[in-house]
Amino acid sequence: MATVVLLRHGRTTANATGVLAGRTPGVRLDDLGRGQAERAGARLAGVPLARVVSSPLERCKQTTRAVLAAQPTEPPLLTERGITECDYGEWQGRTLKELAKEKLWRTVQAQPSAAAFPGGESMSAMQARAVEAVRRHDAEVEAEHGPGAVWVAVSHGDIIKSVLADALGMHLDLFQRISVDPASLSIVRYSEQRPYVLASNTHEGDLSWLAPPAKGRGRRSRRAATTDAAVGGGAGPGEQRTGAHP
Repeated sequence: MATVVLLRHGRTTANATGVLAGRTPGVRLDDLGRGQAERAGARLAGVPLARVVSSPLERCKQTTRAVLAAQPTEPPLLTERGITECDYGEWQGRTLKELAKEKLWRTVQAQPSAAAFPGGESMSAMQARAVEAVRRHDAEVEAEHGPGAVWVAVSHGDIIKSVLADALGMHLDLFQRISVDPASLSIVRYSEQRPYVLASNTHEGDLSWLAPPAKGRGRRSRRAATTDAAVGGGAGPGEQRTGAHP
């Protein structure tokens, strides 16, 4: 099983002023956001990345550059439109305070599967293309680098929330229960049986346990085909190095 780290871009000037940036060109990280991106890159520095995939928007590209700069050996970089920001249509560029007065706002909050932005896309379509893109890249990474490979997708808040909701088996109408802060890291491991959400919306903490184990550890390789969940919860990340858990 490959593992994807879902990284939201750092804080932007639009985030700081309460504006829905959407796909507006030229929206960049502010000073705080640049620091957040650097810290995210530092957290990933000890994890050899097989691939980094970025949304084409500038704020994600800036965050991606911070991740690549922290890697000892720069991994391949791809741009993926499937994980670009939701097309908010006529909502783009307006303040959240103003948008909260719109009738559609309540639908976005309570029944996002029924929400379609005027002149833009529906939230269901957003989730479908984002999940397809993430699962496609994940399958490619595993096919090329084998189970245990780790890659990063740098994307946006609603995109990552929708991918996490799919991985958790949640209906899209429940995805507003998930928080994804700027420059936070969430981790998903896909398997034939089910996805495993290993972490969500994290800002601190050692990620060295994600690094693939050294080759030649026979015990792990013998058990690598097992993707069942550990009854009782297992012993935690350390066991993944010894092969005691999928």
